[in-house]
Amino acid sequence: MKNFNKTFLLIIFIAFTAFKSDETISLSGDWKFQADPEDRGITGKWFSGSFKDKVKLPGSMAENLKGDEITLKTKWTGSIYDSSFYFNPRLAKYREPDNIHIPFWLTPAKHYVGAAWYQKEVIIPASWKGKRIILHLERVHTETRVWVNNQEIGMQNSLVAAHEYDLTESLTPGSHRITIRVDNRVKEINVGPDSHSITDHTQGNWNGIIGKIALNAGSPVFFDDIQVFPDLKNRKAKVKLLIRNTTSKKVSGKIKLSAKSFNSTVTDETKSISADFSLAKSDSASLELDLPFGDGMLTWDEFNPALYKLTATLKTKHAESTRELQFGMREIKIDGNRFLVNGRPVFMRGTLHNCEFPLTGYPATSVDEWERIFKVAKSHGLNHIRFHSWCPPEAAFIAADKVGLYLQPEGPSWPNHGPKIGLGQAIDQYLYDETNRMAKNYGNYASFVMLAGGNEPAGNQVQYLNKFVEYWKSKDDRRVYTGMSVGGSWPVIPKAEFQVRGGVRGLAWDKRPETVSDFSAAIAKFAVPFVAHEIGQYCVFPNFEEIKKYTGVYRAKNMEMFRQDLRDRGMADQARDFLMASGRLQVLCYKHEIEKMLRTPGYAGYQMLGLQDFPGQGTALVGMIDAFWEGKGYVSPEEFRRFSNSTVPLARFPKFVFNNNETLEAGIDVFHSGVSPLKDAVVSWLIKDSEGKVLSSGRFDAMTIENANGIPVGKINFPLASITRPARLNLEVSVDNTLFVNDWDFWVYPEKPEFVKTDVHYTTILDEKAKAVLNRGGKVFLNAAGKVVKGKEVAMHFLPVFWNTSWFQMKPPHVTGLLIQDKSPAFANFPTAYHSDIQWWDIANRSQVMILEDFPVGFKPLVQPIDTWFLNRRLGLVYEAKVGKGKIIVSSADLREDIDRPASKALYSSLQNYMASDKFNPAVELSFEVIKDVFVNPSKEQFKAYTKDSPDELKPGSNQNKVKP
Repeated sequence: MKNFNKTFLLIIFIAFTAFKSDETISLSGDWKFQADPEDRGITGKWFSGSFKDKVKLPGSMAENLKGDEITLKTKWTGSIYDSSFYFNPRLAKYREPDNIHIPFWLTPAKHYVGAAWYQKEVIIPASWKGKRIILHLERVHTETRVWVNNQEIGMQNSLVAAHEYDLTESLTPGSHRITIRVDNRVKEINVGPDSHSITDHTQGNWNGIIGKIALNAGSPVFFDDIQVFPDLKNRKAKVKLLIRNTTSKKVSGKIKLSAKSFNSTVTDETKSISADFSLAKSDSASLELDLPFGDGMLTWDEFNPALYKLTATLKTKHAESTRELQFGMREIKIDGNRFLVNGRPVFMRGTLHNCEFPLTGYPATSVDEWERIFKVAKSHGLNHIRFHSWCPPEAAFIAADKVGLYLQPEGPSWPNHGPKIGLGQAIDQYLYDETNRMAKNYGNYASFVMLAGGNEPAGNQVQYLNKFVEYWKSKDDRRVYTGMSVGGSWPVIPKAEFQVRGGVRGLAWDKRPETVSDFSAAIAKFAVPFVAHEIGQYCVFPNFEEIKKYTGVYRAKNMEMFRQDLRDRGMADQARDFLMASGRLQVLCYKHEIEKMLRTPGYAGYQMLGLQDFPGQGTALVGMIDAFWEGKGYVSPEEFRRFSNSTVPLARFPKFVFNNNETLEAGIDVFHSGVSPLKDAVVSWLIKDSEGKVLSSGRFDAMTIENANGIPVGKINFPLASITRPARLNLEVSVDNTLFVNDWDFWVYPEKPEFVKTDVHYTTILDEKAKAVLNRGGKVFLNAAGKVVKGKEVAMHFLPVFWNTSWFQMKPPHVTGLLIQDKSPAFANFPTAYHSDIQWWDIANRSQVMILEDFPVGFKPLVQPIDTWFLNRRLGLVYEAKVGKGKIIVSSADLREDIDRPASKALYSSLQNYMASDKFNPAVELSFEVIKDVFVNPSKEQFKAYTKDSPDELKPGSNQNKVKP
């Protein structure tokens, strides 16, 4: 009997797997191929012949090494704002045919824009006779036309959903030839050359077919669409079904629905419901059924992403069709200026996904890869992802449902720099078509909570987008809608349910840094939730170790060029230090910008640009992780979560630099966006010195902390009189018995710093007197503030480079932080790290920098501003040297004894004490003339843009992607 059972089970398993393989024929593998650069295939009836070349699908032409070599005449899809690359003599070697290094974005192995043909022979089994047969192409770039044998089936164009063709009438049992023509040119439907759905700035304008490629066979009576609309209040889901009959006979039957949870520790299952239906021949019908849930109904959110699987079965006398889909019992609503998820206020802590896939050049279609990406985002305390002008494949929604992330996919368009909305162009209808395809294919996923039409449009925006929002509000209430994600100068769309806007973001660090102010006044005019558009954009120096990761279809030729240029400038050995120092300033800036939003009552969320680097638009290294979603080494997810999490302690510092005759008075707040209020929460604080010794501590009374921003907890007062030497202190605030903790460094200096008696000659002019002092072996301190000529064109702010200097044609700031020789005894009385920190603000902000172009190779200043990597000039703020028989320190920051800035005065004191000591022994000798030249002659090499307008004024073939209104 045991052997019989094993045999019986084996027969059942074989029958089941055979049935499955009959239902789907995978078309992955080898395909015949022919490129069609001159567009001759249709008139030449290539579909009736056979191709000699081969490629593997899923994949792109570039992956298969098909297409054109990269040249200076490559017709890229994307705007180029800085055309100086094509003309700059210094970059001439990177324009040589065998050494092309495009600086604007990553470089693919091959490039191709045009039509290409893919062909495969298929054998249809006899068991498929009478079944409905669908050709499924999960993601194609962009337009497809399909032939079976010599018969054309049709054409489709979608950047967001699978291209599906009904081949029932053409595929009889036996052998057939399927030919697919893929065209990735920007034609009448122009979403914009910079749209992340097509542009070379990010994924690339690839030609190919990716994801699932298959023939699917099923019942000719089937579910054409199933959409699930949760109703949490009434513990039910309204299920809307569209049933289609493609036979030539009238049919009737029964529908059965049920749902069961599948990914949570607690299991819940609905009872089955059923309904009868009847359809005339070649007819369709819509049905609505209420699926009730019991007391054990599970809801989905970021904390508990419980999911259900709906099983829908359709039975007729001669056919049966079953469809399963994933959904969650989740609602999102707007309450004034707040988002409510399942009735609970939620703050959106997000980043952008710009379709960065440097190994393939196209988006991942596997759930595992999207889970990896989303888990990285959540490990940094985020709960939200915006997809800038593109929509990811279905795998992303499946993964986000599992991980618990709120998604904002967008219509695949940046209708600017060419196309415009609201003027009757093809893009107007296409955005409706594409967003409808998104709703149909991905609308059941709980993570799909927000929708925008695209990014930063031009044209008749307000009228068009008001109608767009009204259309979607009335059509589908499972998510909330805005017009497009825009900067602060775009017009407001009155009908938008929430705003994704710039203009209320950033750090006002032209003034002294503090954490008291917030954005309340700026958001007061918005009655709906305000989500900050593309916050941050703080640059770091390139991580050249990343170059070796580019083992796929792309090469980081941009970063290779920057690395070689740094070598040519004699600073290759400082690359890692530049990365780490600029990285720490970047983290500081993101921390302060995010905390300012978290302490602003009524602020609804932010979307960073970004957590990860953006490899295009001139190379925008704005992320704390790279384009592979991997860390760079200067900040951990745990550190980032301290200031970007569901709960964040906050401190309101009036300033961060104090004299010791003052008292630190700081308000303590808490931001909370949790699964429930924090009841009987106790907030503690402590102040430590740089050795970890606790100088003061305290606790506030227990309280209930509701979901809100900037909830006041109490105040701390810490007199600083006991701090008698320059010190870096740290305030740490935590919520007891939780993992929520945050901290801030602040600095305390003696009110009257010690200035030892010294024979140092202080001067603001490098004159003959200074020269005489040096020649006789004396010491000189040169305060050269305001006197720099060689370097006056370099604008240094305390904040780093924004986005990148190429994209904005060298718009300041040009410096991305300071590299400080912190181990030097010059800083013995000025506590500092190796990187910019807030105590450097009043020293460095708006100070002049010196270009040290004639200084010896390997010369390293005590304080070295880090230049934009497009120019890689060796810069100095403070340096020391031997000159003749003497020694000198030169500062282009204003450092003096009578200055009314505590940090500047303290640094000057430390340098003076250093110069008075026997430790003052500079390693490098310079001539008096080399030093003086910085204050007499301009830089030998000046930046020249070669263009007065943007984008593309001088780019070869610059009008290739433009559409006139």
